[in-house]
Amino acid sequence: MSASKGEPPALVLFRNDLRVADNGALWAASQTDKPVLAVYIHGEEGKGFRAHGGASLWWRHHSLKALDTKLRNLGIRFVLQRGTTRRIVDELIERTGADAVFWNRRYEPACVTADTAMKGALRERGVRAESFDGELLHEPSKLLTGAGSFYKVYTPFWKSLTSGPDPRDPIDPPTSLAAYSGKVFSIRLDDLVPLPAKPDWAGGMRESWMPGEDGAQALLDEFLKDGLDGYADGRDFPGRSATSRLSPHLAHGEITPHQLFAALRERKIAASGDDVAKFRKEIAWREFCRHLLFHNPNLHDRNVQPSFDAFPWVTDETALRAWQRGMTGYPIVDAGMRELWHTGTMHNRVRMIAASFLTKHLMMDWREGERWFWDTLVDADPGSNPANWQWVAGSGADAAPYFRIFNPTLQGQKFDPDGVYVRRFVPELAALPDRYLHTPWDAPKSVLSDAGVTLGETYPTPIVDHARARARALAAYRSIRNAA
Repeated sequence: MSASKGEPPALVLFRNDLRVADNGALWAASQTDKPVLAVYIHGEEGKGFRAHGGASLWWRHHSLKALDTKLRNLGIRFVLQRGTTRRIVDELIERTGADAVFWNRRYEPACVTADTAMKGALRERGVRAESFDGELLHEPSKLLTGAGSFYKVYTPFWKSLTSGPDPRDPIDPPTSLAAYSGKVFSIRLDDLVPLPAKPDWAGGMRESWMPGEDGAQALLDEFLKDGLDGYADGRDFPGRSATSRLSPHLAHGEITPHQLFAALRERKIAASGDDVAKFRKEIAWREFCRHLLFHNPNLHDRNVQPSFDAFPWVTDETALRAWQRGMTGYPIVDAGMRELWHTGTMHNRVRMIAASFLTKHLMMDWREGERWFWDTLVDADPGSNPANWQWVAGSGADAAPYFRIFNPTLQGQKFDPDGVYVRRFVPELAALPDRYLHTPWDAPKSVLSDAGVTLGETYPTPIVDHARARARALAAYRSIRNAA
């Protein structure tokens, strides 16, 4: 193919960085005095790449639409393509004559390998190829222990992360860009990342979220104004509006951790130091998980601790389906699983309860839960999702103690004492008094009748007994510890 008419552009590749602010690649292209061609490439890349789940694809569709509007407002086109990045970039260079390619770094091991190879090949051809930070506060290849290995425990990781200067300030967005005037084919968004066909399972997600950079900034503003005060304690209560809800925006790169840290530094915040510190630590936990992924390419399907390769996981499709549908008979677990299906997210405290229930009450492989979350979470993160599942199961880095088995009844009573959360997502129990909301099996028949609840019909009886399940899990965990 010969180059199309028009001055050769600088290519800017968008991947997990669907924003114009704090975008080093876009800013670098704006400083070249070249026309800019923005490109998003969608599709399978080969071995080691993990395809987006259904909820993430829904989010990505709307985020790409929002980004297209922002880029058009800056005066440039947004080209959508399908295929491997290397092939599409080579074709665009041949067609447009582009002699500069900019992108923001990805940190999944397969992505690092592909991008490193592409950078080397482009430079050999005389094409300027530059990559920039943004997704993480620190490069995983550089934040290491004194012995030169990566951190496997969060607390020293946090201390190392915060021992130096504050993270850099965010990069301002360009105010305008020169557009490439040549012809370039672009796939329609509805064809590239199609929305699900009927039935419209995404209705609850539409009601709950506004994907895109503007949605991220609006949530950040709202959180810093009204939500951060009391965050350290309030974030554990799913019935309260006490979390930032920024995780899907971070997962799709609509906002960066640099922007979050800078906002905490620069804005007048009424919250206590404990609240601010806790929020910073939650951002750093995401970073810790990403660093674990960088050093553990198979984090989503291989135990970090090899001793768990011998763990006696149970296969029970009926119980797995009950867990996925939110029909376990434990109200706090069921509320979380239904929130996930309806809105594409689940409160963090309840994620831990639901994950503990699957791996320790039902004794099912953590990978079953990780795959389900990967497909149904709008904030499915390639580091946080598997790392958190392995943390709960006990097979991961800095994992929870094997004897930590959440009692779902006590967790519900402690963190949803007035039943706001359970009543919202398990409405068939809404009329039960608080006293029995988390233990409907203990309610007298007259109370159940008055509330319109028939156990085993309108709401299931527990699919497993807590005490027996706990004893079984402890025995299994001890067996692999003794064999180690």
